[in-house]
Amino acid sequence: MCVLIADTPVPAALREVSATGAFLETNARPAIGSEIELHHPEAGAIGGVVQSLAGDGIRVGFDCGEHSVAFALAAITADMSRPAA
Repeated sequence: MCVLIADTPVPAALREVSATGAFLETNARPAIGSEIELHHPEAGAIGGVVQSLAGDGIRVGFDCGEHSVAFALAAITADMSRPAA
């Protein structure tokens, strides 16, 4: 579980993540173009911009670079290393 910081901190779950962005399942609906910060318990924090809204979450874009690549790889690795329920 992640924390999305827009106007206030809210829970969010990563559905998809890459070096260029992520889809977050969340009840928050910040405006398109809003700057957000995403905190992952193992991958750390990354800033992004809201690109689109959906019924079950939001898509955010990251500036693609070393930090976003490291964030995405750490988030994916953390999810893959958890035991199946």
